[in-house]
Amino acid sequence: MQALWMVLASLLFASMGVCVKIASAWFSSSELVFYRGMVGIVFLAAIARSRGVSLATKYPGMHAWRSTVGVLSLGAWFYAIAHMPLATAMTLNYMSSIWIAVFLVGGALLAWVPVPGRDGSLPKPPLQGPLVLAVIASFCGVVMVLKPTVGDNQGFAGLMGLMSGLTAAFAYMQVVALSRLGEPETRTVFYFAVGSAVVGLAAALTTGFSAWNWMHAIWLLPVGVLASLGQLCMTRAYASAKTEGGTLTVANLQYSGIVFSGIFSVLVFGDRIDGAGWAGMALIVASGIAATVLRQRSLPKAPAEEH
Repeated sequence: MQALWMVLASLLFASMGVCVKIASAWFSSSELVFYRGMVGIVFLAAIARSRGVSLATKYPGMHAWRSTVGVLSLGAWFYAIAHMPLATAMTLNYMSSIWIAVFLVGGALLAWVPVPGRDGSLPKPPLQGPLVLAVIASFCGVVMVLKPTVGDNQGFAGLMGLMSGLTAAFAYMQVVALSRLGEPETRTVFYFAVGSAVVGLAAALTTGFSAWNWMHAIWLLPVGVLASLGQLCMTRAYASAKTEGGTLTVANLQYSGIVFSGIFSVLVFGDRIDGAGWAGMALIVASGIAATVLRQRSLPKAPAEEH
């Protein structure tokens, strides 16, 4: 069931991306984060009440950290969606597994480099050669994706897309940690919605709110609802993965979101991505899956799977 939950979550997130891209014509990224959070608070509070789930938590600090990194990822992702083809923005956001692999490879290299005073008798950690190759392949895919689809004024949006994937890696780690502590997915996603509303409001007050139009604002409702449903399904997928193999399956199936977004990007927005762009996306997906598998085999207690 965890596989089905993740595929459904990926479809919901891709659908939310469609609504975000449409709404970005009238609202800034900070406004979208704020309204997404407000809709999510109401929607999730109603779900929690209907299920009899208390919103009180014993781990406020962990929820605060999850909300912080999650909101940073969300804001960067919304900005990328607004200024880039949907498929490109989604692909960059789904690089969280690659970023985790980068952290692990970097840690292994730091532990391997000789340091004066370090006990020379300690065994040297493996350099994770195949994992390094997977990381290199992924960034080659990024170059292939961005080169054909990034316009003259989309360079910053590309960086925001990459940052959204980087911070999403930390958010996923915390999602797994909270689920292992027994936190209900409704509570976890509710506090993320609260964080989104607070940070989004602060940013929107700084940059200013757009003129309100009910015909435009109607798109804000599906943004919040689809995002909340996607978060619930994703959290349920990770919480249902009781074994390392199950978690591995869940982590890899998140890439189905790239397929959904690619279909939406072409059919809904008429985006044109040439062969090199599609090949780059496929390379990112393949290297992301390979990095997840290699990380699990070589470092079974990697943060993404254990915490």
